[in-house]
This record gives sequence, C-alpha cells and structure tokens, in this order.
Amino acid sequence: MMGTSKLFMGAKVQGERDKVQETRNKEQGTRNKVLNQRLLIIFPKTNRMRYFAIVISFFLFAGCKLIKKKEKETAMLNRYKPVEWSHTTNVYEVNVRQYTPEGTFNAFAKELPRLKEMGVKTLWFMPVTPIAQKNKKGSLGSYYACSDYTSINPEFGTLDDYKSLVKQAHEMGFKIIIDWVANHTGWDHVWTKKHPEYYLKDSTTNDFKIASGMDDIIELDFTNPDLRKSMINAMKFWVEECDIDGFRCDLAFWVELDFWKEARKELDAIKPLFWLGEFDELEKPEYSEAFDASYTWTWMHRTEDFYKKQLPLDSLITVLKKYDDLGDSSMRIWFTTNHDENSWNGTEYEKYGDMAKALAVFSATWNGIPLLYSGQELPNKKRIRFFDKDTIHWTGNNELHGFHKTLLHLKNSNPALRSGDPAVQTFRIKTSDSKNVFAYLRKHGTAEVLVVLNLSAQKDLHFDIIDKNVTGIYKNVFSGAANDFTSEKSFEMQPWEFLLYEK
Repeated sequence: MMGTSKLFMGAKVQGERDKVQETRNKEQGTRNKVLNQRLLIIFPKTNRMRYFAIVISFFLFAGCKLIKKKEKETAMLNRYKPVEWSHTTNVYEVNVRQYTPEGTFNAFAKELPRLKEMGVKTLWFMPVTPIAQKNKKGSLGSYYACSDYTSINPEFGTLDDYKSLVKQAHEMGFKIIIDWVANHTGWDHVWTKKHPEYYLKDSTTNDFKIASGMDDIIELDFTNPDLRKSMINAMKFWVEECDIDGFRCDLAFWVELDFWKEARKELDAIKPLFWLGEFDELEKPEYSEAFDASYTWTWMHRTEDFYKKQLPLDSLITVLKKYDDLGDSSMRIWFTTNHDENSWNGTEYEKYGDMAKALAVFSATWNGIPLLYSGQELPNKKRIRFFDKDTIHWTGNNELHGFHKTLLHLKNSNPALRSGDPAVQTFRIKTSDSKNVFAYLRKHGTAEVLVVLNLSAQKDLHFDIIDKNVTGIYKNVFSGAANDFTSEKSFEMQPWEFLLYEK
C-alpha cells in the first residue's frame, strides 16, 4: 500500500524511529513465540489471525499533515518492482463453492459482466485445487487442505473449465490471482505417498506433523530443497497452463522468506506477476521484500474495537501511523471482511454495524488496494459456512452494487488514488472537530480526492474544515453536486456518514 505515499510524520527523526522499531520488533517476536505455544493448539486457523494481528503499543502523534518521508533504503533494497496494473487495481475474492447453487466455474462465469460493470479489476479465487478427504472438516472439507497442487477440485468443474473462465475473464479486462497454500497440505495429498520426506514429522507419533493444532492439515518441511523445487514447479503449472496473473499466498509468514524470494525469481521470469502475501507488516515487515502487497489485520481488528468499545478516534490514527513508521515497503490491502472473518468472526455488520459503509469508503480511498468479498454488494448479512455447501442468497437486488461501483470506478480512474506512487501526496485535513471527524486529501498533480468521515454516533454533527489544502470547487462523487470549498467549509453530518469529493 503505502509504497511511496505521503504519510504521518512523527516528532522523532528517522534514525530514532528505526531504533524504536527494532526494539519493538524484537519484543513482538518474543510475544509471538509465546502466543504460538499457548494459543495455536486450541484456536483454528481463522481465529488465530486475530492474535497474530494484535499490536502491543502505539505512538501518539501531534501533527495533522501527512507528508512524504524518506524511503527506508534497507527495506527497499531487495524489493521487486510491482506490475504496473497493481497501482490502480482492486481485488474481489471469489468463493466458488458458495457463489452459485451449482458452485462451479461455469456458473460463476455468468457473473463476470456484472462484476465488470461494478468496476472489479482483479479476481482472487480461493483455492481451486482438490480437497483432501482424510480427516476432512464438515461434509465438503476445507479449501485449504489440498490433495494435489496441480489438479482442479472436481466440485468446481474441470481444468478446461477453469482455463476457459480465465480466458473469458482476461478478454473482459480482469486480472486473475489464485490462492496458494504452501505451508501445509491435507493428509492424503499425493506427496504423502510419493514424497513423505517433504513433510515434518511428529517426534512422539512418528507420523506427519499436524499444522498448528488443525487436525485436517499437515506441515511441509521447507528445509528440504526438493520440496522447494516441487512447490515452485507446481506454481509454474498455473502460470503456464492457465495464464494466471499472480498469487495470494496463504499464511505467507509461516513459510520461510527465502523460499518466497526464490519462487518469485523463477515465476516472474515466466511473466511478471502480482504477489499478495497474507501477513501484516506490523508483525512481519521483512516479508515485504518478497511481496507486492500485504494485509492490514491490525487495522481491521482495531476498527472493530473502535466501534464496539467506543474507543477514541486517535486509537485508529495511531494504527495508521504505526504502519507509516515501518517506512515505504508494500502496498496494503484494506478490507472489512473476507472468507475467514465472515465465517468465523462475524459479518462486517456484526463487527462494524452502521460504520461498515464508512469503512468501505476508507478502504477504497486510502493509499492501498481495496478488497471485497463475495456478496458484499448485496449486502451479505449472514455468516457463510466454511466446510459445507451454503450458497450466498442472491436476491436479484444488489443494494450496494451502485455504492461499490462508484467507489471502484473512482479508484480506477482518479490518479490521486493510485497506490504506491511517489507522485501521490496524502494529507490529513484539519477540522474543528478532530475527536469525531477523520478527513484526508489525496493529490496527484491537479487531481484530488477529498474524504470526510464522521466516525461517531453523534447526530447533527457540526464542524468546519479549517485546512488551507482544501480550496476551490470539488464535485460530490455520489450526488454530482459541486461544492466551492473556498467559501463553503461548514458541514453537518449524521452518525457514521461520509462525504466524498474529487476534482
């Protein structure tokens, strides 16, 4: 995300912040080891991410202006250059099993025109590989318990069906990334018979090692060079056979960083790819060396706490600042829900209530890449079962289609919303109510996007914009009305309301 944007400037010089960050990283590493020992055995994969995303402390900041910092040379030395289209993309996560009653690639293909019209640019398919049957969860098993890295889940169709879907999507302008689960496989993966040496062993049972207490998956051994070669060859299969455009790498930080660097070097030689890693830079900043984009688990969970516990607005600002303290590293994914959160921790409306739409506006306009999950355009207000068939209840009236269309098309078209672009500047805008209003301006040359969020339950909230960076005529993105900020700087907003302008 914040690849080269202008962000929060703290009071300390860069060298001081580096020392502080080094100390905090060491402290966090110790805490993570303790959490792994005490918690991973009893919590499922999806819930444990909540614990990995916890941030122990934050700096308060006094300034209001978001200004560009110097790049941290050490963090950027080994960075790969992202593919150009990633700077303007968005990501839509596809749950094939639950998307249609059929739960197939061919059935999903019929939705492509609607998603194209909504402004979706990148389709992320949850794992399309076959699911292991031994020790499987529920009636259908977990997508993330693979039985063969180079085959298609017959539940979804055939390999030719998927190739056809990718070809059709490409012709319509979509990019395609697939979920890649490198850390573990299911118990009856083909490698368990052909290459048992690829797996870690449990010293007490002399059997395969269960992956962090989840009894449907077993852990691979990345100290084995042959395993690495086989894994990379499996990844090459999807690039060469299906012409995919990138990978979303599941639990990326559970796999050695040097493997991802090795994999990327070989795979990018086939075609330049987009690499999204499931890790939070606040936990594993070094992984940004291998990935173009990362997750913002900390932000997502802090916003939930903000809403439910009525925390002060500064509690959110400090999270954004802490990402900034890491320096310019990767583009970041902003989201309110995904397959894990929806199934295990609740829908976005369970977590954020009336704030959900304001957070969607933030996700689409802050420096980074917005992520949507299947059904958010409904809106989807049910938890989708993970291991069984549980079709999304499409009503034929996608109430939020137009809402997301407006946001995604703005992201796609206005250069001020480019992510990871050094030409883009981001400023926090001063208002007369800094306790309830979060406002920011993004600029690229003469192009600007102004966002004003009432992040409170206060009715009839009156405030003024008192920032010299906001001047001239802006167009309200949703209503089309013009507003002259040279003279019109007083506002009244309702609880959790948002205003979005461009020029």
